[in-house]
Amino acid sequence: MLCLKNGKRFKHGRGGVTPNLNKALESFLKGAALGSTLAMVDAGLVYWEMGRKEQGIGFYRKAAALGDPAGQCNLGICLLQVMTSLLYAANPPDSEEAIKWLYKASVAGYVRAQYQLALCLHNNRGPSRNLREAVRWFLKAAEGGYVRAMYNIAMCYSIGEGLVQSHKLARKWMKRAADRGHSKAQFEHGLSLFSEGNMKKAVVYLELATRAGETAADHVKYVILQEMSTSCRDRAMLLADNWRPLPSSSR
Repeated sequence: MLCLKNGKRFKHGRGGVTPNLNKALESFLKGAALGSTLAMVDAGLVYWEMGRKEQGIGFYRKAAALGDPAGQCNLGICLLQVMTSLLYAANPPDSEEAIKWLYKASVAGYVRAQYQLALCLHNNRGPSRNLREAVRWFLKAAEGGYVRAMYNIAMCYSIGEGLVQSHKLARKWMKRAADRGHSKAQFEHGLSLFSEGNMKKAVVYLELATRAGETAADHVKYVILQEMSTSCRDRAMLLADNWRPLPSSSR
């Protein structure tokens, strides 16, 4: 749809145009008026970024009611975010409504919603805390390529939370998250490699974690480097310099 394409051009400054949120919104609103749920979601996002949250939620509701998983996911997340804000102080949204929309998007296979639903169930945002159900959705999102879920399911396997403890599966998912750029997973995987005696690979992951802001990783890396030859250190740093994250899913 041309309206959607033009909206994205103005929003992101593509095709030689200067970024302009107002023009982007105008295009998205035209698309939404024509019944495009994708345009409704984008209009909702622009309104949200402008601070016009009620209008943003309104467009998410329209897309969600028409069965759009992105609209359902965004609506659920936004309802959770505004539950304690002044925006809905007089009539705050019910967490059960947010979870309802996240569940609909999750069943449709939207991995971001699966992850958010798992967090709600894990953190007791809803009718009740349900660890087994939370872990089930963490695993689905992880299998769908959502990096944060990979880290969470690794932690669940590591301590046996909501499922049978398995250090082998914990290591598998932690490495997958680390290889896709999750800084805490890089730190944890680096520690695991260090405990196994694989110093060079440990330094690579700890260096990546350090560069991503995990300051504790730098201290461990420093200790390991003292035990390595100069040539081995250089090879490890070169591997870190040439590292690129594996592809992952954001939705």
